This record gives sequence, C-alpha cells and structure tokens, in this order.
Amino acid sequence: MNTVLTYGTFDLFHIGHLRLLERARALGDRLIVAVSTDTFNEGKGKRTVIPYADRAAIVQALKIVDEVIPEESWEQKRDDIRRFNVTTFVMGDDWAGKFDDLKDACDVVYLPRTDGISTTELKQSMALLGQIIRELR
Repeated sequence: MNTVLTYGTFDLFHIGHLRLLERARALGDRLIVAVSTDTFNEGKGKRTVIPYADRAAIVQALKIVDEVIPEESWEQKRDDIRRFNVTTFVMGDDWAGKFDDLKDACDVVYLPRTDGISTTELKQSMALLGQIIRELR
C-alpha cells in the first residue's frame, strides 16, 4: 500500500486546497493530511480565521482523505513518515526544495499550486473589504 502524507493549514478552505489534495491522493492508495494546529501557526507568526478543530473536520470530511493528524511542530515530519509507513511526501511547489532532506525516507513531491487562488490573497481581499466598509461608515 502506498501512503501519501501532506501538511497544511487549510484555512479558508478553497478550490486550491481541494485540487492539491486530489492530486496528492492520486499518488497513492491512502492519504494522510496533517493540519497545522492553532498553536503551531501562532509560533510561525500565522493567524487563522478558522480554528484548528473546524479545519481538521473540513479536511476529514473529504472522501479522498483517509486520516487527519495534527501538525504541531516542524520536526514531526520524519517521525510521521516512519509511524505511518509513508511512501510519498507531498507539498505545494511554493515549498520546493525545503523538504528534500526527507528523500532518504520516502519520495518527496512538490505539486504545482492552483492558479488564481491563495489563502493569503483571500485574507488580503477580506482585509481590504473590511477597510472599505469601515471608511464608508
């Protein structure tokens, strides 16, 4: 059985997230998704709109996802690969080269992002809309 593992925050779940997970699932028989916890994101200087439990539930509800685990640290990846007998580690190509040190444990694949969509851009648009609304008041 080929097990694929990927990590992400998956805040404001959108079509880019779905397409990445679909492409990851196509690489194996089983897909495990590690969703970044709120505490881990805070440590990275990221603030999510949707709390961890809800983000994990959304990802787990996808029929292409076999299991969701929490991502609590940068260091856990190698342990997760061993624990779940992972054959393929997948990340978006915005992370290209960053996890090549895991190639001794499994295949490492960087998938292209979906054009025209990103959580960062969604958050920026929401912030701009909020600013416009405040100015109109």
